[in-house]
Amino acid sequence: MTNNDNYSAQNITVLKGLEAVRKRPGMYIGTTGIDGLHHLVFEVVDNSVDEAMQGFCTDILVVLEGNDVVRVEDNGRGIPVDIHPTEHVSALELVMTRLHAGGKFDKKSYKVSGGLHGVGVSVVNALSEWCEAFVHVNDGKIHTQRYKIGIPEGPAREVPAANLPYATTPDRRGTIVRWKADASIFVEGTTYNFDALSNRLRELAFLNKGLKITIRDERLSTPKVHEFKFDGGVKSFVDYLNENKTVLYKEPIFIEGVRDDGSGGQVEVECAIQYNDGFNEIMFSFVNDINTREGGTHLVGFKSALTRTLNEFLKKSKHSKLKEFKEESLSGDDVREGLTAVLSVKVPNPQFEGQTKGKLGNSEVKSIVESLVNEQLELFFDKHPDVIANILEKSVLAAKARIAARQARDATRRKNAMDSAGLPGKLADCSEKDPAKCELFIVEGDSAGGSAKGGRDRRTQAILSLFGKMLNVEKTRIEKVVTNEKLQPIIASIGAGCGNEFDIAKIRYHKIIIMADADVDGSHIRTLLLTFFYRYMTDLIERGHVYLAMPPLYRITYDKKSFYAYDDPEKDRILSESGKDPEKVAVQRYKGLGEMNPDQLCDTTMDPIQRNLIQVHLDDTVEADRIFTTLMGEVVAPRREFIEENALLVSNLDV
Repeated sequence: MTNNDNYSAQNITVLKGLEAVRKRPGMYIGTTGIDGLHHLVFEVVDNSVDEAMQGFCTDILVVLEGNDVVRVEDNGRGIPVDIHPTEHVSALELVMTRLHAGGKFDKKSYKVSGGLHGVGVSVVNALSEWCEAFVHVNDGKIHTQRYKIGIPEGPAREVPAANLPYATTPDRRGTIVRWKADASIFVEGTTYNFDALSNRLRELAFLNKGLKITIRDERLSTPKVHEFKFDGGVKSFVDYLNENKTVLYKEPIFIEGVRDDGSGGQVEVECAIQYNDGFNEIMFSFVNDINTREGGTHLVGFKSALTRTLNEFLKKSKHSKLKEFKEESLSGDDVREGLTAVLSVKVPNPQFEGQTKGKLGNSEVKSIVESLVNEQLELFFDKHPDVIANILEKSVLAAKARIAARQARDATRRKNAMDSAGLPGKLADCSEKDPAKCELFIVEGDSAGGSAKGGRDRRTQAILSLFGKMLNVEKTRIEKVVTNEKLQPIIASIGAGCGNEFDIAKIRYHKIIIMADADVDGSHIRTLLLTFFYRYMTDLIERGHVYLAMPPLYRITYDKKSFYAYDDPEKDRILSESGKDPEKVAVQRYKGLGEMNPDQLCDTTMDPIQRNLIQVHLDDTVEADRIFTTLMGEVVAPRREFIEENALLVSNLDV
């Protein structure tokens, strides 16, 4: 922590230029889609978190107001408002309107920060229809400045508390930034997703012990609020991720340390590790509180240390169950089966790939993390032989499963090599070869499959008929997945492999549409398929390739005309508008897709012009994992609790 309360305009270093932001916004926020819109919030919040990392902020509030307006508040030191000695305008104006203007560059005000590029809040300002900043300073005064597409409407000025668009107190200090994103930039929309924002804010609370982060959605008649505060840091994060899982040992292994980076700075490392009896790896890595979804040198160092340490203990183990495998080597995938881990490093001079900071490139961080994790794991396992024995036993079972899965895949490939098509017999493929133009409908049952084949566009729409009960992949290892007679056709049809071998570039269809009956059995099939895609083809969901078909529930016929209703309110509306007596109206409740003839299925569910599709999004990775674990895992109590809490929210439940 830096004890530097002398934070003033002299600490603001300027590297000029802002005009390019509106011309090429993707260079600064990654995309002008919904992810880029959310990135605006994260850039402002990161500045507040940087204050917390220096010990000057304890509370952050994010408010989703009406009309797509966002407000971020903190109780930090507040952006300086005095006049800059060389630029001759207020420091507030510099921070809000100049690229590379901030306190992150002099290495005095901030030793470590997430928003290290220093472009965050100025980019938010530039990409907003309007923006305003409020600064509460120690003397009780409040300063503000308003901007239009990044341009000040006037100089920074003092404002009375009565004129603020939010509630305040006389002793308040900190910064409030409020803005409305520019709809001409964010053409996909400027409506924020509460769950997607909550996911990131929860991460930040886990990574900063004791920091309270609140998000409040005031767009609802009854505001929705999430409050995040965790005193255990990354250990609490791992506990949260493993909450509904059966763990192999009680407390997460905690690793921490500080090492010189070779250039006068210090790298701080925190890591928590805990294994469960499941088959999936959950790994989150962060640099200066930024989620490095693409990994980087810090993650490479961690994985290398974990694999090497476990192999060393395997070689010297005297455990009877491990003897037969002692001459083999565990792979990285073997030792990470059932692993839940959170790695957080603080780096003074991080080298990220791009402004979105998806991957760390600092070579020195790899060796720092690797040596620290290796040393502390060895010390821990020497003191806890029962823990390492359990982990090794699980890793060896994973290795045997990997070998069996490889043999099964090899056998399948040999079989396919003898079959010129290499595609399952149940697949009625399309003639188009461009994946971007192709759709795969996964349909349960031969009857529904027959209707789908008759109603499809053979040029672009492929039909894969399934039958019987699907495998719940949450409860089994990969060798049973790749050999399962229900899943093999799906894997072969999509054409990109599964698990660690999955390659998104090889998918044969850019729309994979689950088309199931609108009843309990159909919902179960959808859930099983989504579990499979999430666990073994995650990129399909993350890249937006998975969809749910929305077949109608009712066919309503009168005056020799047919109308389709997708829910009860729509049925009631059609009946009301018909103006007919009940005996003159025929209402058919569809129990399954097979009850529709090909033309009806085409018109209502398959025709791209008329159909309704729901695209499956992954807005909150942490909560998605918890939901799949709760609903599809081995532990019964959390599932019962979930059903009891949510049963009344279900509509159109066919029992």
